[in-house]
Amino acid sequence: MKFSKATDYALHTMLHLAVASPHRLIGVQQLAEFQKVSPTYLSKILTKLAKAGMVESSPGAHGGYRLKRNWEQLSFLDIIHAIEGTASLFECTLDHGPECMVQQVMLQAEGTMEHYLQQQKLVDLVARMPVTDESI
Repeated sequence: MKFSKATDYALHTMLHLAVASPHRLIGVQQLAEFQKVSPTYLSKILTKLAKAGMVESSPGAHGGYRLKRNWEQLSFLDIIHAIEGTASLFECTLDHGPECMVQQVMLQAEGTMEHYLQQQKLVDLVARMPVTDESI
């Protein structure tokens, strides 16, 4: 199982926005430089986060991105779903239906992982961050 690089960048971007100041605008260029990624690529990720209602953008020379209200409620799972979607990781190709024992095991494992990721809040990571943001 592997999450996309976009999910990695999204999680780090959200944490960076939270640590820098949830209400301060930060330009896409600065966010991209921090992660050593193309601003164009990061813009696509930020667009998904904006559509999911997690960040807001402000256009213009002094524009940028910032976290939306109630960002303290955001979990890792919320951010992952914004980027990856909500489809199941496992799809039984034999189509045995709900009684398929292999599918039951896989869906239970996925449910356990999703429960854990739902418990991991962005705000909790911010509270544990050292004074510098080098470990983001």
